[in-house]
Parts: sequence; C-alpha cells; structure tokens
Amino acid sequence: MAQLFDPIRIRDLEIRNRAWLSPMCQYSCDARDGVPTPWHFVHLGARAQGGFGLLIAEASAVVPEGRISPEDAGLWNDRQRDAWAPIVDFAHSQGAAMGIQLAHAGRKASTYKAFPGQPPGSMPVSEGGWPTVAPSAIPFGDMATPEALDAAGIREVVTAFADAARRADEAGFDVVEIHAAHGYLLHEFLSPLSNERTDAYGGSRDNRARLLLEVCDAVREMWPGGKPLFVRISATDWVEGGWKPEDSRWLAGRLADHGVDLVDVSSAANTPDRPPVPLEQGYQVPLTEEVRASGAVLAGAVGLISDPEYAESLLVDGRADVVFLGRVALREPAWPQRAAAELGLDWREAPYPPQYTRGKWD
Repeated sequence: MAQLFDPIRIRDLEIRNRAWLSPMCQYSCDARDGVPTPWHFVHLGARAQGGFGLLIAEASAVVPEGRISPEDAGLWNDRQRDAWAPIVDFAHSQGAAMGIQLAHAGRKASTYKAFPGQPPGSMPVSEGGWPTVAPSAIPFGDMATPEALDAAGIREVVTAFADAARRADEAGFDVVEIHAAHGYLLHEFLSPLSNERTDAYGGSRDNRARLLLEVCDAVREMWPGGKPLFVRISATDWVEGGWKPEDSRWLAGRLADHGVDLVDVSSAANTPDRPPVPLEQGYQVPLTEEVRASGAVLAGAVGLISDPEYAESLLVDGRADVVFLGRVALREPAWPQRAAAELGLDWREAPYPPQYTRGKWD
C-alpha cells in the first residue's frame, strides 16, 4: 500500500488518502456577490470524483473588502453558506472530505481578476473596487496605498473570521484553513517588510504574530473541537529582512498551542520583487521540513508537485505528512487515480467512483 493512499486521522476526521487539493482561486462569482456558482460545483465535484482525499475550496473572503477581486468567493453571509452546502454534500457523497480556506486579502485586495487579458493592479472604485486595509500604510508595489487598521478594525477582522468559521460548520465543511500566506492580511502582519506598527501588533515577532493567534483562538471557539484547523503560511518571504524559515518553525509551535493541527507550507508573495527562486518540483519542501521539525503540528508540502513517485517519496522519507496538489490538479482532475496506478495499487484499492471503473488505469 503506497503511503500516499494511507488514510490519515486528524481529530475526529478520517481522510481517505494524503493527496489533497490545494485551494485555488477561480474568480468565478460573476455576480460579484461572493456566492459560489455551478462552476465551483463542477470544479470541486470533479476533483472529488477524481479521488482526492481532501478538497480545500478557494480563498473565501470573511468580509467583502477582504476579496482579492470582486469575483472572489466569500463566506460572510448566510446566502453564501447555503450555496456552499450542496457542494460539500456532493464531495462527501464521493468519499472526499471538504475544507474551505478563510481569507482576507489586506493590501492586495480590490484587484482585477487574474484572467488572461485582464489588467494588473488595483481596481478603481469607479469600476467596482474599494479602499484596502493593512497593518501599515505601505502599498504592495504600485498598487493603491492601504489604510492602516486601527484597534477597532483589528477586532472586526477577528470577529469576521470567527463568524465565517461558524458558517463553514453550518455548511458541513470538515476543515477550516486560515490563510496567512501569500502577502494577504495575516501574512502582512507577520512580516516586518509590511508591518511597521508600534503597538501590540507590531515590532517584535510575538507582536506581529498576535493577530494570527487571535484569529486562531476566535475560530476555534466557533469551530467544533472534533474538526481539524489548518493554517497556510508563507514560510519565507525569500527577501532579506523578511519572514524566515526559522520564524516559521517557531510559529508552528505557537499555532499548535492555539488549536491548529496542520500547517500548509507555502512561501513568498508579500513583496513584488525578490531574488530568483528555483521554481521546480518540491522547491518548498525544505520549508515543510522546517515546520515539521517543530514536532508540534502536521505539515503539508506544496509547490509544483506533479510526479506520483516524488509525492510518495516525501511521505516515505518523512519530509511531509500530506501532499497538496494545485496546478497539476487543474490539468488532471483525476490525478490520484493515475497516481494509484503508477504506484502499483490494485484498482480496487484506488479512489474510483464505481461509474468510472471502466476507465481505470491498467
């Protein structure tokens, strides 16, 4: 039995395998209301049929102004909750667990959707954009300058994450992942490159981590104790003077103390410029190992992973506990079924829906 297809139990949740779908923005709420659509149903449903153990739905904003683009999904109201519920139900019917990534884009909000032909940068209010917020009034590159959050604004952010977690539970999600990576609001607070505050949320590493830990606590109060809580981090900014891998190892221990079970280890995206990074399969795995070495949380590897034997080796060698698949899953909704065949599993042990066994890999 390949370890990639060993089940894993986290709190009260058993997940059928360790090949998991990364959250990937679809920019497909065309009504600009944050309500998931048939596109989301088919996109996620196909990957549930394709055999992924856990699907994590895209970054879903906890407040309207937390969206990356006007077309982002959300979970700030009950209408959105009710639209997510049948998607979750279908994933469950296919044997997959279902998670959602809760997010606030901070200074990187109010942009055009990232489709071919769309302009880069901030969307003006006249076209449907909005003012942005951040820990400090420092723009991301040539994007609009954000307003620094005051104490009341910080409290509102914490409450919004908690309320979204409650709605996630009501919609039937099995996992909540808090997005603290890729230069969005919680990452902006963590990194000294974007946080120049002088109050309790800035300065020392402990202070810069304060908002993330307060969000974890607030989410845990709303999120059932038997359900897992994940956090995605950028384990390094890849920039001198920024957030570093050793900071992430330290943070992993703090997150465990605040009810987090697994850290989804990504990197970068908090500055528009950084030194060249080798963008190849597994380039972020050493960061996963750094987090896993804390001994405090499970750690997931992500980053251009596409080869089944390589994914398997990460588990066999103890470099990661689970593997997140992103871009390859856009190309191959049934990647786990191919991976099972290449790793030598009998097709009866592979994650096929019965309707698709006639098309099994030989």
